[in-house]
Amino acid sequence: MIYRISRDTQMTPDILAEYIAKAKAEVAKRYKPLGDAYKGVYPILSQKEKPKYKPDNRLVVNFAKYIVDTFNGFFIGNPVKTTCDEESIAQIVEQVQNMNDQDDNNAELAKLTSIYGKAYEMYFVTRNKTLGITYLPPTEAFMIYDEGVVEDPLYFVHWYKNADDEEAGSYSDASHIYYFKRNEGSYVITDAIPHNFDGVPAAEFIENDERQGIYESAMTLINGFNKALSEKANDVDYFADSYMKILGAKMDEADKLELRNQRIINLDNIGGEQLVVEFMGKPNADETQEHLLTTMERLIYQICMVPNINDEKFGTSSGIAMQYKLLNTLNLFKAKQRKFESGMNRRWQLLFSHPLINGKVKADDWGKLRYRFTPNLPANALEEAQTAAQLSGIVSRRTQLEALSIVDNVQAEIERIEEEEQAQPELLLDFNAHDREDAGEEPEEENERQS
Repeated sequence: MIYRISRDTQMTPDILAEYIAKAKAEVAKRYKPLGDAYKGVYPILSQKEKPKYKPDNRLVVNFAKYIVDTFNGFFIGNPVKTTCDEESIAQIVEQVQNMNDQDDNNAELAKLTSIYGKAYEMYFVTRNKTLGITYLPPTEAFMIYDEGVVEDPLYFVHWYKNADDEEAGSYSDASHIYYFKRNEGSYVITDAIPHNFDGVPAAEFIENDERQGIYESAMTLINGFNKALSEKANDVDYFADSYMKILGAKMDEADKLELRNQRIINLDNIGGEQLVVEFMGKPNADETQEHLLTTMERLIYQICMVPNINDEKFGTSSGIAMQYKLLNTLNLFKAKQRKFESGMNRRWQLLFSHPLINGKVKADDWGKLRYRFTPNLPANALEEAQTAAQLSGIVSRRTQLEALSIVDNVQAEIERIEEEEQAQPELLLDFNAHDREDAGEEPEEENERQS
């Protein structure tokens, strides 16, 4: 759900209460089941208990966690590289990211968006007078947008339970952050402080335009799989506890005990009737159950567009077959990358507007940043090196280095190369002579003597 309000509307305690109530309802109905699923808490664990004489297995296969962790390992397992051609801007960006452990923040944001369909990033000034960045799930925060087509953020609300177990929180507009508490059934605004960002100091990161989690559309299948698997386990228990029937002979309690302990049957036929000793059978639906489980498992991965990398067939694929198996996942990767880049643009737009770094960079310098997302696939360092070498003379040195997964910071690597070139020019000349000899060329001095 996207919360909207008229641009001219001023926030009041009543309006705040109205939107927090909407958010709480959405958390209870939608976000809590999604979060529980990732944690392995499914409806089958809380279903009504069966009678004591019936097996009651509650088995859970946590597809939700597997799908989220697998896809986000693929999406952000290699940290996003934020680069800029201007060294001064690149240094500011690297400093802010290092001080906030931004690689970890990005990974958590990516995970939250896959679980809930969206997540938030909030910006503030730390006690050390540096710019702080933190992430929040939609179970604790929400954004209110303008009713217009552009959907400009107007308010960002964060609510929580404080140390006294009282509901409290804050909301921000384009100029101030306001703190509030819930007192006797209503919200009371307690304080207002300028935040000095050029806009609401928060950004929304989304999985897709529908703000739908990666496994949300497969929840019914996951719940059905857990139920079918549990019932199959119940059937196994039924067979393990099968009843024996003995017809044509009467056994006393001592005989029954001896039969159970000795596991040998030796009975007299009474009355000339045919003696029958056998276990009572139960209809066997094992093949049907297995087919159902296999079908549901395949559909879960198919709908979520994430491969089951533990599948034996997946591991034996190679070449073009492997690319086709990952095609849907790569498409999902690209779609999420575009949404993530949009959130990162707003991140740096806000951070560059704050006075703490605004004197070091221009407010619009965020537009000079570039983001590089690299799918976390098994890398062949030799092939990458050969590709980078073949690009020499065709593309810039920066582009060559960007082709190497072992290079985390392209700008820093370029600086190190330049330092080596300045410190050891004679070594570079030796290398060049070596290259000419390998190519079959004669040294320059020998050429001069011959001439």
